[in-house]
Amino acid sequence: MRIAALGLSWLLAASAVQAAPSAQLRLTPAEIAALGQGGAGPGSSGVAGIQTSVLAGDPTKPGPYTIRLWAPANTRIAAHSHRDERTAVVVSGTWWFGYGDKADEAKVKALPPGSFYTEPAGDHHFAMTRDEPVVVYIFGQGPTDTVYVDPATAPKP
Repeated sequence: MRIAALGLSWLLAASAVQAAPSAQLRLTPAEIAALGQGGAGPGSSGVAGIQTSVLAGDPTKPGPYTIRLWAPANTRIAAHSHRDERTAVVVSGTWWFGYGDKADEAKVKALPPGSFYTEPAGDHHFAMTRDEPVVVYIFGQGPTDTVYVDPATAPKP
């Protein structure tokens, strides 16, 4: 009986967490800019110069999140993966994105504004910018992480 009661309590608590509504949120570009940008925060590659803003959720905790990633011109991100399934939309600039165990210019595809791509959980991918900065919105299910294929290519703290 005690086990059944504990099981029921756990199920009810889990249902309450899943049923919790998301906060209503509407942000203009000016309001997003006012959020400020941090360095290469959770959910990003960690590469110097990249700036992120958390628009919704928290990428370090369980649940959905959205981050805005800004990468300056001439940025290269080595092959890495994330534990969560992610999708992304290119907002501005051209994002050069590819899949594989090593960053390879022959494998990148030019993704102009309005482009969509996926980062399947555990799949290795890489990206770069060329002569312009890029803004990408990334949507995932936290907690997230970043694991480089070759630790020698990981950004140094």
